[in-house]
Amino acid sequence: MDVLIGVAVGLLGLWLLLILCLFLLRPRGSALSQAVRLLPDVLRLVTRLGRDPGLPRSVRVRLWLLLGYLALPFDLVPDFIPVLGYADDVIVISWVLRSVIRAAGPEVVAAHWPGTPEGLAVVRRLTRT
Repeated sequence: MDVLIGVAVGLLGLWLLLILCLFLLRPRGSALSQAVRLLPDVLRLVTRLGRDPGLPRSVRVRLWLLLGYLALPFDLVPDFIPVLGYADDVIVISWVLRSVIRAAGPEVVAAHWPGTPEGLAVVRRLTRT
């Protein structure tokens, strides 16, 4: 019984540490609201990139795993928690897109981008590329 309590406390501690990291890494200012508004374009981008046979398989697998994560009915941080609820999704999307841009190149992402040039600029700012 003590082992189960220890495991539960350890998992809770790890989750709280993750919440703290998300809070510290969350987009500042209007970047979070801009990113949430871009979500439909980003989802189309991820789907288009995931279907591109010219990309390495590892990149496409990351993209499909991202879509799977976003489709799950639960998140690392529930969406009803102010700021952090959507910040975890934005951070996970940013991490995956940053790795995709580094592997495939920014011109491939720009070629698949379905939105406006301003939206692509926000994506580049969020992914720091």
